[in-house]
Amino acid sequence: MSQRITIDPVTRIEGHLRIDVEVDGGKVTKAWSSGTMWRGVENILIGRDPRDAWAITQRICGVCTTVHAICSVRAVENALKLDIPVNAQLIRNMIILAHAVHDQIVHFYHLSALDWVDVVSALKADPDKAAALGESLSTWSGNSKHEMRKVKEKLASYVASGQLGIFTNGYWGHPAMKLSPEVNLLAVAHYLQALEIQRYANKIVAILGSKTPHIQNVAVGGVANPLSTDSQSVLTIERLMAIQEWMNKLDDFVKNVYMVDVAAIGAFYPEWTQVGRGVVNYLAAPDIPLDSAGTQFAIPGGYIPNGDLSQFKPITAFGDKYFEDGVSEAIKHSWYEYGGGDTTSLHPYKGETKPHYTDFQDDGKYSWLKSPTFLGKPAQVGPLARVLCGLAAKHDGITKYATGMLDTVSSLAKTKVGLDAMHSTIGRHASRAIMCGVELDTLKGQWQLLVDNMAKGDLDTFNAPVFPKGEIQGVGFHEAPRGILSHWVVIENQKIKNYQCVVPSTWNAAPKNEKGEMAPYEACLIGNPVIDAEKPLEVLRTVHSFDPCLACAVHILDTENSEVVRVKAS
Repeated sequence: MSQRITIDPVTRIEGHLRIDVEVDGGKVTKAWSSGTMWRGVENILIGRDPRDAWAITQRICGVCTTVHAICSVRAVENALKLDIPVNAQLIRNMIILAHAVHDQIVHFYHLSALDWVDVVSALKADPDKAAALGESLSTWSGNSKHEMRKVKEKLASYVASGQLGIFTNGYWGHPAMKLSPEVNLLAVAHYLQALEIQRYANKIVAILGSKTPHIQNVAVGGVANPLSTDSQSVLTIERLMAIQEWMNKLDDFVKNVYMVDVAAIGAFYPEWTQVGRGVVNYLAAPDIPLDSAGTQFAIPGGYIPNGDLSQFKPITAFGDKYFEDGVSEAIKHSWYEYGGGDTTSLHPYKGETKPHYTDFQDDGKYSWLKSPTFLGKPAQVGPLARVLCGLAAKHDGITKYATGMLDTVSSLAKTKVGLDAMHSTIGRHASRAIMCGVELDTLKGQWQLLVDNMAKGDLDTFNAPVFPKGEIQGVGFHEAPRGILSHWVVIENQKIKNYQCVVPSTWNAAPKNEKGEMAPYEACLIGNPVIDAEKPLEVLRTVHSFDPCLACAVHILDTENSEVVRVKAS
């Protein structure tokens, strides 16, 4: 007999997500993914100056701030057919690459690792054996005996005090946990070290973007960073040298800790390379533009239908008609209404954001997320899509790190693990680690290009926009850490007439579309094992592998201007 499980809210994510599943015979047979707050920021933008949109859309989320700023200015620039100085592209690129590296590290260690690591079990570990294991896997200095003893003592102090602090409320002792005490201790040590390391990525964003979260330096037409080789009041070589030092610290951790840890999780949980396949249409945007027009990119993107890499079709430029014409959003199972009715699917330029709440209906409306499709089909977006598109495009860095990851997992698991294992819950974690390595290498390359440009005397960072009369429209896309993000703007006489954001967690966490087809979260949960219905750890493993960010997919607006929340600082 089937049993209904509701997880509401799903924690260790950004925003408000509800997951419902029916379990029969220890496996999920039905699934519903529901975003439980409305995102109304599109309506806030109507009638505003397009040059202000980037600052407003950043406030959709306190985590995905940078990505919305970049995507918004790209949308307006695309509408204006405006070229961007190469220096501005390089500075933007460095910001979004550093942001991505930060996001990947935090996602694995602080939002997902506790699905696989039994923190309490680490108290039984022999610190010296944990250190020996860590030192056998990499040269990371934080794997020493001294460090492992210190972490175990710290963990023991948490327990002795009657609380686990940041490790409270985990499913410790769950039968699905398989790591040895020594591996768990090593993972806890890396969790704590990652808290320190991620700060360096944020420092890079803050230096280049003037602050973080919510960068202040971008503008339609470029960036507001004056460049100089000597003035201390602007972006100088001195500041760029500090960024280089932080990049090297991040590189050491990512290559010698993060990538190794993800490979170890894959080796110790090999069955999870067969769980979480779901939707295998993959969509990714090309990113890190290298020219002023946005027609050359350091990292490729495109579309792969049915998981068949031989059918990969690239997206080649900002404003690529293949991408622009392929996107649509439906609302049959969403708490919205369209003028054309619930079975209508609208292109974002024609998109409507009209709320229509009905309570949760299994066979009706049950989410504040719309249902995006590409070429009429659901698509999985995110790091796995990036890696597969990169492999199909024969990108050197992605190929190198993907091959290394699969080889390392195979070596640790003592069995051959092939590319098909990537279509899984573990595969999404592996893809994030692969992309983190690629992003760091690319970040260092962009840094060098900027330094070389400044050495040649090129200090341009801004081209002033000129708005025509009448109506124009544009789309900006960006391959954010969670997947392809696109902003769609219609401008009339220098005012925003329509604005739509199609975000990664909308693609992945959407309800069923007008044809009844499941999006990735729901599809990936079908067949997911569940040992204990009271502690549905396995469901969280698959959902967390996407790094849900529901704040980007849903938001709130009170049209009566009532007080929603009051915060008092003293």
